[in-house]
Amino acid sequence: MTSPASVKQRPLAGASVGIPPRNIQFAHQYYSKRRYPIADNAFASSFIAVLSGIFPPGERFFVESVRHFRDQITDPVLKAQVSGFIGQEALHGREHERLNAIFSDMGIRVDFAEKGVGMGLAILARFSPEQQLACTIFMEHFTAIFGESFLQHRQFRDACEPESLKLWTWHALEELEHKSVAYDVYTQVSNSWRLKLQAGPLVVAAILPGILASLVAILAHDNQLQKRHIKSHLKGAAMLFGKHGLLKHVPRRIPDFFKKGFHPSQDDTTALEQQWRETLFGKQGLLSEQLSTPTLQ
Repeated sequence: MTSPASVKQRPLAGASVGIPPRNIQFAHQYYSKRRYPIADNAFASSFIAVLSGIFPPGERFFVESVRHFRDQITDPVLKAQVSGFIGQEALHGREHERLNAIFSDMGIRVDFAEKGVGMGLAILARFSPEQQLACTIFMEHFTAIFGESFLQHRQFRDACEPESLKLWTWHALEELEHKSVAYDVYTQVSNSWRLKLQAGPLVVAAILPGILASLVAILAHDNQLQKRHIKSHLKGAAMLFGKHGLLKHVPRRIPDFFKKGFHPSQDDTTALEQQWRETLFGKQGLLSEQLSTPTLQ
């Protein structure tokens, strides 16, 4: 009889450390009825479409930059967290690819965003694996701020078509659940202060031009650059970047990344995560049925 001590212990999984990959396929048919699901505003809706366009290549970059160092991780908990991180990010990329296919069918040129940002990521991929990982943790810092703001910003959410919120809410929650993983990998395999400082300017220079250019291109393709649309675009910009906008906290919180002793967990979102886990996946959760049938088409 084999003794318990001789049985090889199974490795921990992402779900066991609070980072479960939730295999959900979302329905996106609502876009066929409402081209601009955020307050019927072309600017705000197109900006969110740009984010969806950049997520698939962005998620692949994140995953590969972390996966490169996976074999160097010895701590079983962090190893499980990495597995959860990779699983969640892969599913995010898949679902945004499905959404982007709907956009393309509607003539919304999210391919501008995917190609533009893809070129920027190709530039970042020329740097060392350690520098790529530093760039990933900088971008993960942004996605964590975005996710937290999205879950907290009742006014912005109320302006959205309700069905469209499901994908973005699921994504935002999981960004908070795994926000520390890439950072913890970085501290183990490099933790270079210089590479961290370089990451910000590198990401901004490589990624931001593609985001801005693709936003303009999408609006132009939709004939939304005439003077008569300026007032509407200013309203949409205010919804995103204004005093009470969705991304109002970004300029103030991005610099936290460069402070000595920074760690993503310093911004405690535990209660917020638990609130939205219950809202989405509790007994009466908005996504509980989809979660229980992960192969739903």
